[in-house]
Amino acid sequence: MEDLNLYILTANCARDRIDVDLFANHFFDPLTKVGRGGSYLIPYFDAFVQAVKQATAKQFNESYESVVKDHTGMTGLMVFARADVTDRISSIDTAHVGFGFQEMGNKGAVGARLGYVVDDHSAKTVDLTFVAAHLAPMEDALEQRNMDWQSIVERLVFSQQPSSSSEIKHGGPDEGTDENAALLGEHRSPDQSESNRRDLYAPNSYLFLAGDLNYRTSDVGPSKTDVLRFPRRLVNREDTTHYSHLLKEDQLMREMRQGKSFHGLSEAPIDFPPTYKYSDAARQAARLGVDSGDAEWEWSSHRWPSWCDRILFLDTPSWAGQDSCDRRVKPHTYDALPLFPQSDHRPVALAVSVPLPPSLRHTPSSESNHMSPSPRRVAPFSIDPHWRSRRDTARRKEVAVGLLAYLGLTWEGNGLLLASTIGIIGAWVVLRSLWDV
Repeated sequence: MEDLNLYILTANCARDRIDVDLFANHFFDPLTKVGRGGSYLIPYFDAFVQAVKQATAKQFNESYESVVKDHTGMTGLMVFARADVTDRISSIDTAHVGFGFQEMGNKGAVGARLGYVVDDHSAKTVDLTFVAAHLAPMEDALEQRNMDWQSIVERLVFSQQPSSSSEIKHGGPDEGTDENAALLGEHRSPDQSESNRRDLYAPNSYLFLAGDLNYRTSDVGPSKTDVLRFPRRLVNREDTTHYSHLLKEDQLMREMRQGKSFHGLSEAPIDFPPTYKYSDAARQAARLGVDSGDAEWEWSSHRWPSWCDRILFLDTPSWAGQDSCDRRVKPHTYDALPLFPQSDHRPVALAVSVPLPPSLRHTPSSESNHMSPSPRRVAPFSIDPHWRSRRDTARRKEVAVGLLAYLGLTWEGNGLLLASTIGIIGAWVVLRSLWDV
């Protein structure tokens, strides 16, 4: 096997659980176009597990298992692997960072770094780093989004806590198990020490970052007349309302070109319409299944249509040579899924092939002898020396706020709060009656 095939999908669920059957039916839509064959969050995770099982069974007739299920606040990350290769995952290391109000994770990022054993008899692995992120919203919050990115680089630190195979347990967090333990003992090459694997830009790791990055197509909100410029569906590229013209105003592309954000990362070419913000009418049409592909896009008038949902990657690890074009991440498709009724965002998916190290592919010695170290982008910001204490403090605040949100925003919490109130009042009445006696 010379490449690993990855399929990465990001979806803003807008606090609503997905329709499993509907989501599963469209899960691999981008592939078909190119001819390629926490307790509150548990229900959300479970819905995606069911959707992935249905979609993979239909698309590939194979079973996939969830190997990572983690979150920061309301930003979740799940990693699935084909059942017959899960035992090749030698280590799983997770990291978390919150930003926004009090760094509590109302916005934030969660990462997982997996060590993948390529050769059963090899002592080396390929590291794959996956990050899910949700950055600051609104058109005028550009600088805050750039600062959120800086926070990710400075404080999304992998602690590299080794685990043995005896610690492996299967099942979800709701079953009292730990899915983030290593699936095998460590198979780490000597040069991949803890010191050079902690940060986001680890030299021997591929990096994929996905999420609602929230970069917009304007620095200010739209006026009433701007609505006339919103992208339309049934127009050719020469028309000023074709989405390709609005893409030229994309904040994220501009900031990356100017070296202000997502330093050194790449993105496959965008050839799909904005993923945000669709109107309530559009969501209702999606609920009824009336979008035939010819209906006009319906946008919310108070937000610029934008490509908020993105997937970026950092390739060419240090083991690749300088002439390493054939060893870069190879994007096969980058596309948006249909609009689903639970959200005003369209999910986005990226399918790629990841080359494996030449030494692990039995590369002829003549080629390996001509290999020279490839220049690797170094982290644009240093690790925050206080990252651990800041994370732990934010976690404590997050638990308190989460408890209040559970009591106030869920039926179960409301019931518990009501029962507690009735119990307290009842106890007070009983005690008072005893005092009166």
